[in-house]
Amino acid sequence: MDIEILNLNIQQFIEDNIGKDISKLALQKNPFPELDWILILTQIAAKSKAKTKLPLWFITPNIIYFSKIAVEQASSEKTAKHKASIISGRTLIDLTGGFGVDDYYFSTHFDTVVHCEINTELSAVVRHNFEQLQVNNIDCITGDSTKVLQGYNSSFDWIYIDPSRRNETKGKVFMLKDCTPNVPALLDFYFEYSKNILIKTAPLLDISAGLSELKNVKRVHIVAVENEVKELLWEIEKGYMDTIEILTINNTKAGDEKFNFTLEADQKSAQFGLPNKFLYEPNSAIMKSGGFDQVGLRFNLNKLHPHSHLYTAAEWTDFPGRIFQIEKVISYQKSAMKEWLENKKANLTTRNFPDSVESIRKKWKINEGGSQYCFFTTNQNNDKIVLICTKIK
Repeated sequence: MDIEILNLNIQQFIEDNIGKDISKLALQKNPFPELDWILILTQIAAKSKAKTKLPLWFITPNIIYFSKIAVEQASSEKTAKHKASIISGRTLIDLTGGFGVDDYYFSTHFDTVVHCEINTELSAVVRHNFEQLQVNNIDCITGDSTKVLQGYNSSFDWIYIDPSRRNETKGKVFMLKDCTPNVPALLDFYFEYSKNILIKTAPLLDISAGLSELKNVKRVHIVAVENEVKELLWEIEKGYMDTIEILTINNTKAGDEKFNFTLEADQKSAQFGLPNKFLYEPNSAIMKSGGFDQVGLRFNLNKLHPHSHLYTAAEWTDFPGRIFQIEKVISYQKSAMKEWLENKKANLTTRNFPDSVESIRKKWKINEGGSQYCFFTTNQNNDKIVLICTKIK
């Protein structure tokens, strides 16, 4: 950690260049030859990223940014606040401390938090930043998390882990065993130090795959912000063998949309029906959860098709997702398309439909935008249909 980066003139230069193109800045002459130019550029790039993702860090004087990647990989303040709200206790140890955003918010719900980070320089940066943020109940320890845990004679109320993927060549499918640390292999070891474990994973992890690798899962939280799933949280309790609860939340400007259900072997199936007056589209957190039958039953809605994941009803009801009024239902046929949509402007969505939005737009010369929403989907009779709608929510 180079403390010279906190020089007032350098900090002002960083502030003046927030949001600027780093590749263009890199071509300029370093105005501060006493300090590495790459370090200064790194601060600009990382702080620019923090402006919306980590506003508290952004406005706090003398924060040092380790790297842009460290900020990108860190939890946002919104998701960190939610994460901290679901657990509490006396002590927590974070085995994969990183930039420390989660631990800052955990510290508001725990008496003592231990930030464990194997990278010595990053650990020093985080320790410095916690001082600037005026938080004094977080201990920063540098070292391998396994060895750090073995150095403790006492247990913790909670262990928190955010494992990172080791192998990026596996594409969009990955398993927890492919991450560092290998949580499935280390679970019994972790249970020696805490009976409660919270694991954060990226939304790429399939829930059924995670459940197959982990044991004693009590709850799975699916966290979305503005309808984009940001992370999965796995609550594990030593010896727990009961029903698993799935909790979804979508944080929006209008408020939080929540929907919870339990995984049960004898879960009832959803009811099906043809399009009625209203169309309901679940938010991304519910879509990720796989609770398609549960959400239909909870809100007394009919599914259009087993694989469409769109719902309908004659009555309006408040719903965790988008709501539309169906103005017209047409068959996906040439005559109907030419009459109602060709050369028009509309917002298109496909659900359980053979053609993509791009190919539909090109084929029927439909421009993007406007107040009309069209869902290309399949009904319970396996007919290809188009729902022409007006958005209500």
